[in-house]
Amino acid sequence: MNGSYTAPPEIARFQRIALIVGVIFLVLLMVGALVDRGQFFRSYLVGYLFWIGIPLGCLTLLLLQHLTGGAWGLVIRRVLEAATQTLPLMALLFIPIIVGAHHIYPWTHHEEMSKTPALAEKARLYLNVPFFTGRAVLYFGIWFLTAFLLNKWSKEQDVRNDRGLTRRTRMIGGPGLALMVLTITFASVDWAMSLNPEWFSTIYGLLFLAAWALSALAFVIAVMAFLANREPMSRVVRPNHFQDLGKLMLAFVMLWAYFAFSQFLIVWSGNLPEEIQWYLPRLRGGWGLIAVSVVFFHFAFPFLLLLSASLKRNARKLVMLAGLILVMRMIDLFWMIAPEFNPGHFRVSWLDFVAPISIGGIWLALFAMQLSKRPLMPVNDPEFGALLEQSQAHAGH
Repeated sequence: MNGSYTAPPEIARFQRIALIVGVIFLVLLMVGALVDRGQFFRSYLVGYLFWIGIPLGCLTLLLLQHLTGGAWGLVIRRVLEAATQTLPLMALLFIPIIVGAHHIYPWTHHEEMSKTPALAEKARLYLNVPFFTGRAVLYFGIWFLTAFLLNKWSKEQDVRNDRGLTRRTRMIGGPGLALMVLTITFASVDWAMSLNPEWFSTIYGLLFLAAWALSALAFVIAVMAFLANREPMSRVVRPNHFQDLGKLMLAFVMLWAYFAFSQFLIVWSGNLPEEIQWYLPRLRGGWGLIAVSVVFFHFAFPFLLLLSASLKRNARKLVMLAGLILVMRMIDLFWMIAPEFNPGHFRVSWLDFVAPISIGGIWLALFAMQLSKRPLMPVNDPEFGALLEQSQAHAGH
């Protein structure tokens, strides 16, 4: 029965193409590192923060699915699991950020940090490379362990129909989600917010949590739209599944917008120099135009379209919207990060395009390989039978 849910051959073809593209752009990225070392590390950080968000968002969604159950998560479980198994690669790809920390983070410049007593204390207690590296090891350790347990129990369930495994994954859901909130919050502070060590926001971590979950969901919708047109998933995935995923995407769009607007409203209404200094350069010139585009194409446009039930049930239209959200996630992340490196003027480097494509090509190749290793459906899950009957009933209509 498991063999009937093997991945279609197009997945292997996609894996080869993604790997070729990734390697070609990786060579270009290495050339960029020789030409402009500082820009290489800055562009690399933006690309890395975009792609690390997808496996971490998938791990969060996987924990949520195990905790709550439901057909929406059953059909995408293998996609989520395959994404979480790319975390060792992302840990390896984090090494350049540690190596290039002096080119990225101002708190590595001790002479600058020592000019202000508060910053000097931050550098002594928290913002220093050894502790920064140690915290990253801790974050990845927690993520590895969580993903390992979920995948291990899922593989065991493929072999034997054991309801005890389902209970285990459900029990880990709540504590796992709590750990994801904590680790993603601290990781976003370390890797992104510390680019400006004088500025802080208590909602910054939640903003990244919602953004990465939204990125992961948009990616999953794109993969499912691809699989739903091919055997064997065409026998299982129905429009109502895409409607459920569309509803969840609408919820995450609204959640991201709520966090982003709340942060802006609180900072702007307070009008304190140490707080508004983060927003001022991002609302002027070219950065201001990007901010307006994010408001319209990351929130307003998707929000209005996702109110339509017919659009959510249409896989082709939904995947186009998911693609737009992924593009806007990259643009929004660039808007959040890049102004710290170019204060006062708008600047885009060719490496800002090369870095995300190179990392993405390699990541997608590994993801496709992991997706091909196991059946695309957890056939021994207790809810699988009901899902199959429901799909057959919808097909009959």
